[in-house]
Amino acid sequence: MSTPEINIDDVRHEIGALVTESSNPRYPDLSAMSTTELVTAMNGEDALVPQAIERHLPVIAAIVDEVAARMSRGGRLIYVGAGTPGRMGILDASECPPTFGTDPSLVVGVIAGGRAAVNQAVENAEDSQEAGADDMAALELTANDSVIGLAASGRTPYVIAAINAAKAQGAYTVGFACNSNSPLGAAAETALEIELGPEFLTGSTRLKSGTCQKLVLNMISTLAMVRLGKTYKNVMVDLRATNAKLHARSERTLMQVTGCDAATATAALAAADGHVKAAILAILTGLPAEQASALLAENAGFLPAAITAGSN
Repeated sequence: MSTPEINIDDVRHEIGALVTESSNPRYPDLSAMSTTELVTAMNGEDALVPQAIERHLPVIAAIVDEVAARMSRGGRLIYVGAGTPGRMGILDASECPPTFGTDPSLVVGVIAGGRAAVNQAVENAEDSQEAGADDMAALELTANDSVIGLAASGRTPYVIAAINAAKAQGAYTVGFACNSNSPLGAAAETALEIELGPEFLTGSTRLKSGTCQKLVLNMISTLAMVRLGKTYKNVMVDLRATNAKLHARSERTLMQVTGCDAATATAALAAADGHVKAAILAILTGLPAEQASALLAENAGFLPAAITAGSN
């Protein structure tokens, strides 16, 4: 992994102008505060995050619609970041298979330095433009894919290079930063720049910035899945019962949605090989589980359409 020569004076000047690197004037000396004052102050700073996100909801909604449209044509959702933002992307991606029954290749988290960087810092990984481009090339992106670059500063070389490479391959790109007028936002097709003010601990962007990234990624992945028919009403119906907790949750979901008793839910879930959506369709229409699964496939996995078709 090669890293271009970096002038530290230039970097010092660059980050000195960033809100995410500025000092919070409300808390000049943390050690002088009581523990109660400290937790109250941190909680107050965290409460600012949803307020800041609210000002950007129209942009987030547009991103969700674009991501969902491309995923409906067979595309993937890919997060790319370094350090904390990269870990946030991996966290969100890893939760999609158990929540929505998706293949692990559908939502992907990519982090500078590779998987080793999930648990510990990989020195200089975020400075490598070559690695950012290479990691995108390895994914063999298409025009149906969406790539969201994550960088609190909005200046991370690895992430900007990844976004430029993804754009060159025809993918839809989003630059998600916590500073306005960022190079990352400028590089992407859509800029999502949510300023949160100085961090409670100067420069520690795992705090408000990390919380902001987590909340927004929750929105993007969850609501894209809603648009793709991975939910029914307000419940998870595409999960599969792969452990005791998920089995119990699946049975409860069947009982809640269909009004059936526990014995019926258990039998239907077993017949559908643990697939909640197919079990719901079988109960509501009286179809055998295998036929219910086929009917779901015919209706692109959308349960309301399948219920209508199976009831006629």
